[in-house]
Amino acid sequence: MISSISWLPKGAANPVPAVADPPSKEEIDEIVKSAAFDKSGQSDNEDGDEDMDDGASNEAGEVAQALEVADALGRTSNTAKSGTSFDSITDGLRELDMENYDEEDDGIELFSTGFGDLYYPSNDMDPYLKDKSDDDSEEVEDMTINPTDAVLVCAHSGDEVSQLEVWIYEETDDGDSNMYVHHDIIISANPLCTAWLDCPLKGGEKGNFVAVGSMEPSIEIWDLDIIDEVQPCVVLGGIAERKEKKNKISVKYKKDSHKGPVLGLAWNKEYRNILASASADKRVKIWDVATGKCDITMEHHTDKVQAVAWNHHAPRVILSGSFDRSVVMKDGRVPEHSGYKWSVTADVESLAWDPHNQNLFVVSLEDGTVQGFDVRAAKSDATSELKPSFTLHAHDKAVCTVSYNPSAPNLLATGSEDKMVKLWDLSNNQPSCVASTNPKVGAIFSMSFSEDSPFLLAMGGSKGKLKAWDVLSDDRVHQRFGNYIKRKIPQSGS
Repeated sequence: MISSISWLPKGAANPVPAVADPPSKEEIDEIVKSAAFDKSGQSDNEDGDEDMDDGASNEAGEVAQALEVADALGRTSNTAKSGTSFDSITDGLRELDMENYDEEDDGIELFSTGFGDLYYPSNDMDPYLKDKSDDDSEEVEDMTINPTDAVLVCAHSGDEVSQLEVWIYEETDDGDSNMYVHHDIIISANPLCTAWLDCPLKGGEKGNFVAVGSMEPSIEIWDLDIIDEVQPCVVLGGIAERKEKKNKISVKYKKDSHKGPVLGLAWNKEYRNILASASADKRVKIWDVATGKCDITMEHHTDKVQAVAWNHHAPRVILSGSFDRSVVMKDGRVPEHSGYKWSVTADVESLAWDPHNQNLFVVSLEDGTVQGFDVRAAKSDATSELKPSFTLHAHDKAVCTVSYNPSAPNLLATGSEDKMVKLWDLSNNQPSCVASTNPKVGAIFSMSFSEDSPFLLAMGGSKGKLKAWDVLSDDRVHQRFGNYIKRKIPQSGS
């Protein structure tokens, strides 16, 4: 499935991503020992590792270690672009039998003069290598991200592998569109949420990173400008130590870590080193990604916290929604303040601030409804029961995701487990459905309008497919919101 989608601003990605250096021995050891690559869910045989003598360790050798790495990666890895499986690497290593490499049979002739061993004095004379430079230039061209390309990253979970997929959406010369995976990043746990950020974690003025929340209590931050990377550049929180003895698991967490899956993430565009996270441990945390430390922990919910969002116009104000059927607004400068609380009719699935009005937000719920709120009502009378500005019975099943259009006020998209995406006009707090579609991606888990092409809506769901919809291709949408076109919009999406 596709659980989360994040658009990158145009020009944010490196035109030609770098290729990661091969992992060091220490990184390989960490991958091999990581419980994340062990589908049995059990940690390594710690006692056995500790008791192993030097002789036994050396006997394993580097070849055995390479086999172990290939086995570990093969359980979770698949390279989408090349189609090469790490399982084939494992089989190839075993077939070579490198451990017995020096035990050569006497009958084998190492250097032959037969016709089949013909070689060429120079590479220029070898027909198989003659076009090598051309192939290299074509490969570089294929990997180049053009300034006009729209780039998005989605979190993809499969039966055997979890990964981040970096997609390119490009317009062709004939006006059609083309979408393809540029590269992917293998991650260790099923991803649940993402947030793109440009905080310069590796120096310079800006970067190109994505934070990922998963079934693990840690938050991984990956560099999207590096291909074939095997480790995140930053990890926030997580498990420091996990032991299993006598059918009991003992877990020790890193300082200030979440203690449950990370369900929601929100990057603060004004304070670019700040990231908010929501977790099944009922907590909301505020992280400084530059230092890797948690600055604030808030415990104002009594059940799993599903979503968080920073206000676009008041960047210190944060909103959180929970399975305790409440939404809470707090000021990050005074986290000890109880904030303002709204009760809703079902578990919160997602929420979003209106980018055109700092006082408005919407909440989507598990019962298929969407509710809109005005924070000014809370400020005028914080003691009364805070009622929604509107309640919209949007879908037949849970509304998992919502997205405001960044260019057209009052245009809201909703996506549901009923497999439908709908567009709403929220004018005067009287929502009306403008258009709807079934993008054929299964239950809709995530969708988002593009900031650069505001009427381009990316959608992903339970089938693991990513689709893009140019909503202006619908005559009703074009008639009602076409006057908000500020830039060239792709002619079609697929």
